[in-house]
Amino acid sequence: MSERPAVALSDPLALRAYAHPLRMSLVGLLRREGPLTATQAAGLLRESVPSCSFHLRQLAKYGLVERVEGADAREKPWRATALSTTWTAASDDPEIRAAADHLDAVVIRRLYDRAMQWLGRRDADPPAWRSVTGPGDDLAYLTPEELGELSRRIDALFDEYRPRQADPSLRPPGARPVHLGYYVTTLEQR
Repeated sequence: MSERPAVALSDPLALRAYAHPLRMSLVGLLRREGPLTATQAAGLLRESVPSCSFHLRQLAKYGLVERVEGADAREKPWRATALSTTWTAASDDPEIRAAADHLDAVVIRRLYDRAMQWLGRRDADPPAWRSVTGPGDDLAYLTPEELGELSRRIDALFDEYRPRQADPSLRPPGARPVHLGYYVTTLEQR
């Protein structure tokens, strides 16, 4: 799966479909765990099987997941079609911009929720993990081109570790799933 390109969403319907929190959780789970049936996904996410089945079918309509061969004729697992999803709000179409803004808001909320959950369990982490995790921020004066280049460089750094997501044999001993969440905003001009 690591050779597959990112799924690029540009249709307002696809952007809105992906903005559903359970759908994002399903795609993330399939990216982390590999192929799963709706029943397996429901158990891991503590959701109902019919709900997961419905949302997996919706995700398939937009190319985010697909069926794969199961161990037998009854098993019908799903897998994520790529290790990442991209979209942009840089469009002249107001419907696309509105859908991208909605998706961005859902992602930012999920980043906040994930950070707060981590904060609640941080003390249980060993000191080695506590010393390298946590929030941070920075400020720079950049042009749009420079900011684009900085984002590409961050992605390139992370690319080295992406194959471990799909292939557990590449994970060194002691490796844990780590979420690197960030968003870039401009500040008000004064």
